[in-house]
Amino acid sequence: MATLILPGEWIKNWEKSGKHEFVQLCKELTEKPDHGSEIRDIQTALYELCWQVVLGNLKLDLAANVLGDMMELRDDMPSILADVFSILDLETVALEEKNKRDHYTQLVGACVIFVPEAILKERLDPETLESLGLIKQAHQFNQKIVKIKTKLFYKQQKFNLLREENEGYAKLITELGQDLSGNITSHLVLESIKSLIGCFNLDPNRVLDIILEVYESRSDQDEFFLSLIKSYMCEPLTLCHILGFKFKFYQEPNEETPKSLYHIAAALLHHNLIELEDLYVHLMPLDATIVEEHKRDISEAKQIARKLVMVVLPSEKTEDKEKDKEKDEEKNDKPPDNQKLGLLEALLRIGDWHHAQSIMDQMPSFYATSHKAIALALCQLVHLTVEPLYRRAGLPKGARGCVLHPLRNKRAPRPAESFEDLRRDTFSMLCYLGPHLSHDPILFAKIIRLGKGFMKEVQNCNHYIDTLLSCFLSIADQVLLPSLSLMECNACMSEELWGLFKLFPYQHRYRLYGQWKNETYSSHPLLVKVKAQTVERAKYIMKRLTKENVKQSGRQIGKLSHSNPTILFDYMLSQIQWYDNLIVPVVDSLKYLTSLNYDVLAYCIIEALANPEKEKMKHDDTTISSWLQSLASLCGAVFRKYPIELAGLLQYVTNQLKAGKSFDLLILKEVVQKMAGIEITDEMTSEQLEAMTGGEQLKAEGGYFGQIRNTKKSSQRLKDVLLDHELALPLCLLMAQQRNGVVFLEGGEKHLKLVGHLYDQCHDTLVQFGGFLASNLSTEDYIKRVPSIDILCNQFHTPHDAAFFLSRPMYAHQILSKYDELKKAEKGNRQQQKVHKYVAACEQVMTPVHEAVVSLHPARVWDDLRPQFYATFWSLTMYDLAVPHAAYDREVNKLKTQIKAIEENPEIPLNKKKKEKERCTALQEKLQEEEKKQLEHVQRVLHRLKLEKDNWLLAKSTKNETITKFLQLCLFPRCIFSSIDAVYCARFVELVHQQKTPNFCTLLCYDRVFSAIIYTVASCTENESHRYGRFLCCMLETVTRWHSDRAVYEKECVNYPGFLTIFRATGFDGGNKVDQLDYENFRHVVHKWHYMLTKASVHCLETGDYTHIRNILIVLTKILPCYPKVLNLGQALECRVHKICLEEKDKRPDLYALAMGYSGRLKSQKVHMVPENEFHHKEQPARSATPASQQNGPGSTGKPATSTSKTEEGTSEDGDKSQGTTKPVNKANSAAAKVTTSNGNGALNSTKTVKERDDKEKSGKEKKEKKEKTPGSTPETKAENRREKQRDERAGKEERAAREGKEKTPKADREKVKAEEKSSKDDKTKAGNGEPAEPSRERDAIKESKSKEKGDRSAVAGTLKSPVPRSESAESERDHKRRKLDSHSSPSHSSLCPFLLYLPERSLPLHIPAAPKITKESCRTCAGMASGNSNQIHGSWKAFHGHRHNILQNWEENPSRT
Repeated sequence: MATLILPGEWIKNWEKSGKHEFVQLCKELTEKPDHGSEIRDIQTALYELCWQVVLGNLKLDLAANVLGDMMELRDDMPSILADVFSILDLETVALEEKNKRDHYTQLVGACVIFVPEAILKERLDPETLESLGLIKQAHQFNQKIVKIKTKLFYKQQKFNLLREENEGYAKLITELGQDLSGNITSHLVLESIKSLIGCFNLDPNRVLDIILEVYESRSDQDEFFLSLIKSYMCEPLTLCHILGFKFKFYQEPNEETPKSLYHIAAALLHHNLIELEDLYVHLMPLDATIVEEHKRDISEAKQIARKLVMVVLPSEKTEDKEKDKEKDEEKNDKPPDNQKLGLLEALLRIGDWHHAQSIMDQMPSFYATSHKAIALALCQLVHLTVEPLYRRAGLPKGARGCVLHPLRNKRAPRPAESFEDLRRDTFSMLCYLGPHLSHDPILFAKIIRLGKGFMKEVQNCNHYIDTLLSCFLSIADQVLLPSLSLMECNACMSEELWGLFKLFPYQHRYRLYGQWKNETYSSHPLLVKVKAQTVERAKYIMKRLTKENVKQSGRQIGKLSHSNPTILFDYMLSQIQWYDNLIVPVVDSLKYLTSLNYDVLAYCIIEALANPEKEKMKHDDTTISSWLQSLASLCGAVFRKYPIELAGLLQYVTNQLKAGKSFDLLILKEVVQKMAGIEITDEMTSEQLEAMTGGEQLKAEGGYFGQIRNTKKSSQRLKDVLLDHELALPLCLLMAQQRNGVVFLEGGEKHLKLVGHLYDQCHDTLVQFGGFLASNLSTEDYIKRVPSIDILCNQFHTPHDAAFFLSRPMYAHQILSKYDELKKAEKGNRQQQKVHKYVAACEQVMTPVHEAVVSLHPARVWDDLRPQFYATFWSLTMYDLAVPHAAYDREVNKLKTQIKAIEENPEIPLNKKKKEKERCTALQEKLQEEEKKQLEHVQRVLHRLKLEKDNWLLAKSTKNETITKFLQLCLFPRCIFSSIDAVYCARFVELVHQQKTPNFCTLLCYDRVFSAIIYTVASCTENESHRYGRFLCCMLETVTRWHSDRAVYEKECVNYPGFLTIFRATGFDGGNKVDQLDYENFRHVVHKWHYMLTKASVHCLETGDYTHIRNILIVLTKILPCYPKVLNLGQALECRVHKICLEEKDKRPDLYALAMGYSGRLKSQKVHMVPENEFHHKEQPARSATPASQQNGPGSTGKPATSTSKTEEGTSEDGDKSQGTTKPVNKANSAAAKVTTSNGNGALNSTKTVKERDDKEKSGKEKKEKKEKTPGSTPETKAENRREKQRDERAGKEERAAREGKEKTPKADREKVKAEEKSSKDDKTKAGNGEPAEPSRERDAIKESKSKEKGDRSAVAGTLKSPVPRSESAESERDHKRRKLDSHSSPSHSSLCPFLLYLPERSLPLHIPAAPKITKESCRTCAGMASGNSNQIHGSWKAFHGHRHNILQNWEENPSRT
């Protein structure tokens, strides 16, 4: 008993301080508030004190005095002390030490004076009482106790029933059954009852029983009978026993307890005439039985659910049916009533929530309310509780509502007057009700409307808002949603619930849906069954869903979804992930859903996307899983067609990007495509691409594969969500950052093909999403959200191309706004005034941009490119440069044809015909107006560019470096950004040329583009290859146009600074004929470019690398309209592509498909190919023994000619190897070159030489042999024989190598190189003696061309087969020559472009260095090489593609390294 130990110091110093401390302790214990523990604490303290006396530690008289003082603290202190003495009595009797027993006896004896003797006789043992002298003999005392107990408890009073006259009971019943409406009170009736008991000697307990019986029959007279029983009854336990006996009578099978008995029991409980604990033990069944029954119900429900889900064999079905029959037979005997539930219902009916709650707490969750009567009783109680508040805050306007009469019971729960009052009882009632609120849809609607009323008052922001909000959310989770699951397809309740839910943020809603879907259905047997039935029904519908029965199936889906949308959608989504052909019928069938169901569908889609158990890649790790693609397609279709909130889905994609995962961008791509009608594809036709360069109307009509209609509402919804949740800019920035990090964040061990696909997906989605924002956001919204270009690049680390892509619409908006302001300020309609205002607007808007871009690159970049030129290039689009008149005309003609077809169709009704014609006419007018508007805009832009062009390029360094920076920082990054940007880049180069921009060398720019494509192609992704190919195609279109017609060339190129062959530091000063590249030499240059493209293509095809082959095939397919045009080059390509087809047929099917497609299209282009001599005018020099000095023209000596021929040979080789770089020479060499090679080769512009060549072509073989017998012909003939023999050997070895699959350099090639080096040394020696070295090569070329004309193409194919390495000595000689030339550069002139000196390439050894495999390590190495040289432009291909190789620098400036 002792838990409180008195300190030892108190006992030792009892008189000084111990007594005072003990008394103080007892006072504190008695003053404690009444929680039931203070008596125990006082007993413990007194026990400790007495025990110290028993042990002898404290004197008896001291303890007795203190105990005497304690009696004043409480009235019941003597009884408490007697309890302590009784415990000590039991303990000391068992002790062996007699002195302790004596101490105890003496202590009790000393306390007899203040503890009543009767209490001690009641509590202490008889032997102890005898020793104290309170009784004489213990034995006699025991006998007396036995007699009294027998008389009280065991002896039955014998009433003589004959003596109890029936008249007394009859009068009693009459008295109780009389009319109570008058002045009759319970007090008067009680006096009569007492008289009857005394007169007729009635049994008082029997009288009480009769009173209860009459009360049962007159249960409406609660007030009278309750006051009567309260006055009559003296012992509550007696009443409990009588009630318990009544309840026991009805506990037999097939017996039914009357409701009146439950009512009087509830009324007695409610008025505290009996205790629930006393009555509860008389009720059946036991609590353990109830728990077992609940568990059995859950297991049976799960069993039923399992049967519905499992596939059951017919034999098992019959067995199950037999078992069910046996169970039904066993259940035929009706079990006795559950009296606890009956009492609970009665308590709820009279409004006694306190006792009802106590009974429900004894049972499993929702067990009591699973019985409909109890659920309805509780619902009625809630109705009464919320009625006043509902009338004030929940009743809709115009609704009258049903009038409810409040309970007459004053002790019932108080009605709620405010939302705070709901916390008192209402919320707890609803929580006990749980899913069984479904029995009362009216109360369901009331609670929802109260929630809506509360959310409206939230704006007042009271202190209890957070608590109440959490309460309403809990009610929604535990009551409203589970109840909706048990309702029979009540669409009205679903819509009513959405009225409340739409006021919550989507985070709260989705959490509720998650609980509903994943936890609620396992909490109750009924919900377990409902879930199984819903799945079974969903299976039935989905098996029969087709395009033909969408309407019928849609109605069934809608009906099923009103109650259990989460289960239905979960199953439907699982089917769609397996079978993507279900998407269209499923989307069409969802039109019968409620708003709540659409919101739940959005949640279910997000949950399916975020499923951690699903792999987002296929097993081969090269493509995205089909289930993710199916869900993405479903997202796009569903969110476009139905008004579903997008915030959750967009936030999910944003969170995935934050986590460095870009797989789910597929969803955003589909959503934007379907909702806004913006497609992103690199497979656009030329007509579509042309339409995409026009206005918005032209884009919508002719720019996409599918006609975009009815996207206004859906795109507006998407825009609103992005702006409301501030997701527009974060998504753009995250996509831009993720695009550059995808290789490193998601690359890892993944297949290169998958990484490229993820990169493309990220980039395409960025372009698509940015296009959507640009076309849908207002000027204010766009400018408000997109920061300046320097902040985007420097703070957000956005790549430059993406940053300008996002900023470009903002600049266009600002310029137009400023232009409109200036027009309004000064009213002038003249075109010239408008143009000047437009230029002024551009200056005002773009000047801050020019200042901002300076920080994007190192200072040395701006030595050549002006920030104005850089910003202009990045800020313009194709819309600004040209008007697609053909596209506008095409769409207008389509509409005219459509109008004509409508008029001629007799089946269309007149009203519909009229509407369609009006629509087409309005569209036609819009297109024409848009074309006119764009034409004016383009004229203004071109005028602006004309004014700006003189300040674009400074050219402080060489033009070669200027072009390098232009390519690296402008052209290459943008040409692979999008298909339209690819076209833009090509057109911009042409525009810069047409504008006669100073310091811009058009030839050098084109040469650099066509001569260095290997690394560019190798570092592209698949989609970038499409765009790069389109860029090359557009560049080739321009070149082909100039190449095909001399008049066009002279009109567009002659007298243009871009075609100067001598670069003047002072800029373009008109030039003269000698400075310009003539038409024939330009054709030579174009052939050289075609040859370089062929060489690069062959190399990529022969690497065997997947990326190289795929990308070059894509590029070749794109440039097919313009390349190849030369027959032998086309045959070389055809041979290599055919080899790819054979090798990849069973290995890599996608490469095989690409190669076969290209091969077929290449064969169809053969008819348009021409022989080489038709493509460019091949000169055949005279083969006489005339000295070189005479051939080079009058006034020329032999020495300059020799040096020139050497220079030609060197530069020709360097032109192939260094991609046509420009190296300065001194004035003497420059002048000599100008005289001797103004047209490309020595004496090529001599008419005499032309005539001699024509005569030689007509003459026979004998005449040739005679002319070949010159002093220098014998070694050349030998060299030619050696070459032919080596070619034959090499062709045989190549066939063997092809069979063995080897890709090594044949030995014959190495021997050929040695032979050619030896031959070239002999030729140079003879040239030094005044004999031409170059004509020998010319004659070799002629022989090869003649052998081709006879049909032998294998030699050419062989020359393009395998790369042959150059010797180190040749490289070192060229490096030495280059350094020597650099040291003699002229201050006023740069060198003549080396690629303008045309030499037949087939006479040179064909060699392309193997492209290194791009890895992180190699990228770092190259970046290090680029940054290591301070004279180079800082930054490499990283500037336009995350990590790309700066081939422009490495190839030119250090060719030996590559």
